[in-house]
Amino acid sequence: MQTVVLIPEPEWRQILGRLEKLESAEQGRASSPTEPDAVLCVREAAALLGMKPENIRKARRQGRLKGVRINEKEWGFYRSELKRYQTRYVRYLTASPSSQAA
Repeated sequence: MQTVVLIPEPEWRQILGRLEKLESAEQGRASSPTEPDAVLCVREAAALLGMKPENIRKARRQGRLKGVRINEKEWGFYRSELKRYQTRYVRYLTASPSSQAA
């Protein structure tokens, strides 16, 4: 025995419209080339962020930066994770008004 569900035509057209929108979004995502996220060693990550390697290690130990274990001693960091860290935690020094007056 089969089950039949009757849907009014306006509702059916609305469902089809949403389905087409999802399919076009999926095709757009599939057509855009995505490069693999590069893994950088501690020194490369420090150079990218303009920090010392020890500060990168410290941020990983404190949980502010997610690292990937490369081997028993080395840690690596995804470039996207470094960009996230940079926008979230790295503060750039700006000249204060009192120092500009001098």
